[in-house]
This record gives sequence, C-alpha cells and structure tokens, in this order.
Amino acid sequence: MEDKRITAEELVAGMQGDMKALAEKISEAINKAKAGRIIADSEEPVRDACAVFRRQAYQKALDLCHGRSDSAVDQPF
Repeated sequence: MEDKRITAEELVAGMQGDMKALAEKISEAINKAKAGRIIADSEEPVRDACAVFRRQAYQKALDLCHGRSDSAVDQPF
C-alpha cells in the first residue's frame, strides 16, 4: 500500500451519496419508532444501516487505493 495513499477528502467525496442514504435510513428508523420506544424500536435498523455503510466505506477506500472507479459498493448487497 506504500505506492498509493488515499486522503480523507477523496473518501468523503466518494461517499457523499452513501452518507445521505445512511442519514435517510437513520431518520426513517427514528421517525417510525413509537413514542417512548425510540431506542428500542430504532436501534436494530440503525445498527444494520451502519453495518452496510461501514462495508461500503471500506470497499470505497480499497477501490480508491487500487485506482478503481467502478466501485463494488455501487452494486446492491
């Protein structure tokens, strides 16, 4: 990995759409939760959305490192 380094700015630029999708999923989970059960009702969907985002972020970083523009994160899981 010594030959190709990536920057946080590159990763952020490549992840903007994914970050927006994550924010939408989190807000949807919170909004669907019943009063008094926000944590109980939203914790699992938020955790799952974060897991998908984590995989996408890692894959995007690897793709940037290897100079790929056709990221595997563009494909549905």
